[in-house]
Amino acid sequence: MATVDAGLDEHNVRGAALHDVRPLHVIASDEDGRVIGGAIGRTWGKCCELQQLWVATECRRRSEGRLLMEAFECEAARRGCELVYLETFSFQAPAFYARLGYEEVLRTAGFPGGVVKSTMHKRIVTGDRTGA
Repeated sequence: MATVDAGLDEHNVRGAALHDVRPLHVIASDEDGRVIGGAIGRTWGKCCELQQLWVATECRRRSEGRLLMEAFECEAARRGCELVYLETFSFQAPAFYARLGYEEVLRTAGFPGGVVKSTMHKRIVTGDRTGA
């Protein structure tokens, strides 16, 4: 697997300005400093990919996810991004992302138990602190 990864990386670097890819992460902590959530992704040009969003079970339904996404989008906009995109499964949070203004652009079915994968995106305004 390492050989395949290295070969693909070598090919990709020759074909695109991947040195411009920058990690982006936002972490939420409670008053004791314990991590209770985070948004992890990367920016490249005018695009930002959200790769992971997690909020501790006991902290859900308290706006932590929304606040993490707002901070994530704000940093993406500050970097000049105009689009945030993500993938989520039907058992995860597609309705949450839709409430935040994300649109489903691709739906992939065929997973066990009727699970569906949604690719979603949202246009953001560069420098807009709300991401709306």
